[in-house]
Amino acid sequence: MATVMPEGKRVRDALTWISEQPKEQRDIMELVREAVFRFNLTPKEEKYLYHLYKDQSKKKS
Repeated sequence: MATVMPEGKRVRDALTWISEQPKEQRDIMELVREAVFRFNLTPKEEKYLYHLYKDQSKKKS
């Protein structure tokens, strides 16, 4: 199933950055929080990332 990519460049950059980080060493939600500050995301963009990774973490459980 394909995920719809958001329009904003900052969100795309944040998604790329998160995907490049070693997830074995850090919690995925911690990476999302860091990406929010690193890429200066808006509250709407932050909510998008949280929902995206929250859904993915549920599928892994």
